[in-house]
Amino acid sequence: MLTLVLGLLFAGLFFASFQSDRRRLRNGVLLLVAAWFLLQAALDFLIDLNPWFEWLNLLVLVVPVVSIFVFAGFLIANGVTMVRREGPGITSFLPIAVGLAVFLAPVIAFLFVLSGQPVLTGMAALAFFLCAYLGSAFVVFLGYAVVYSRMRFSPNPAAVIVLGSGLINGKVPPLLAARLNKALEIYDGGSRAKPVLVPSGGQGPDEPRPESTAMKEYLVAKGAAASDVLEENQATTTRENLAYSVALLAEKGIEGPVLVCTNNYHVLRAALLSRRQKINAEVVGAPTARYFVPSAFLREFVAVMRDNRLTNIILCLPMFGIALLITVALMNSPVV
Repeated sequence: MLTLVLGLLFAGLFFASFQSDRRRLRNGVLLLVAAWFLLQAALDFLIDLNPWFEWLNLLVLVVPVVSIFVFAGFLIANGVTMVRREGPGITSFLPIAVGLAVFLAPVIAFLFVLSGQPVLTGMAALAFFLCAYLGSAFVVFLGYAVVYSRMRFSPNPAAVIVLGSGLINGKVPPLLAARLNKALEIYDGGSRAKPVLVPSGGQGPDEPRPESTAMKEYLVAKGAAASDVLEENQATTTRENLAYSVALLAEKGIEGPVLVCTNNYHVLRAALLSRRQKINAEVVGAPTARYFVPSAFLREFVAVMRDNRLTNIILCLPMFGIALLITVALMNSPVV
C-alpha cells in the first residue's frame, strides 16, 4: 500500500510540474520515481494474489544488471559503426570509451575490494555511488528526452527557429537538412498565416560561409518564400542560436508562439536552455540516422551534466563523505 501511495504521490507531482513547465529536467526525475514505485506496487499486488509471482522480484533485480552490460556491448558496436561511417574522431570513439568503462568499472572495483586495502575499498565504494548516480541520471535524461520529443505543440507558431549544425564544403549536410525539412513541414502545414523561418548559425573557422546563408538557400529552394526567411548569422552555440534569434524577432516586431527546430537527440537540451534563458519557446525534433543517435545522446548527456555542474557537485558531495567514512572505519577496524 505504501508503494502505491508513493507512486501516486510522485505521479501527481510529475503532472503538476509538467503542467507548470514541461521544459524541466526534474519532470524526468519525478516520472522515473513514480514509475518505480508504481511498478513495485503492481508487483506487491501480484504477489498477494499468488506467491508464484515472487520470482518477478528477482527479475526486477537481474534485468537492470544484465541491461547495463548489454547496453555497454551495444555502445561498443555502435562506436565501431561510427568509426566506419564517420571516420576516427572524438564523437566516433565516445561510445567505445563509455562501453569499455561500463564493462571495466565493476571488475576494477571488485579487485579493489579483494585487495583488502581500506583506501582502495573506499575508492571502490565511491566508484559504485558515482556510477549509480550517473546511470540514474542518464536514464532520467534519456527517458524524458524521448517523452519530450513526442509531445505535440502549437501547429501555428509565429516563428520557427532552426538551429544550425555545421556545413560540409559549404553545403547543407543530411543532419541539418532534416531540421530544415521539419521546419518546412511546420511552415507548410499550419494556417494561411505562414510562420517566419529563422535559420540560425554563424560562420565557423572551417566553413566558407555562414550556416544561415546555406540554410536560407535550402529553405527557399524547397518552396519557402524568401520574404518569410529571416537569417541570424552570428550564433556559434545553441545558447546564442536561441538568444540572437529571439532578439532578431523582437527587433522585427514579430510576436507570438515560437518553435525551435533541431534533431530529436538535441530536443531536450535545447528546451532546457530556452527555459534557462527565459525564452518562451518549445522545441520539436527531426529524425536522425539511427547509427548516429547513441553517440549524439551521450554527448548531449555530458553537456547537460556540465550545464548543471553545481547541482551535480552538491548531490555527489555526500557520496564522497560516505566513501571517506568507509575508508576511515576500515582503517580503524582490527579485522583489516
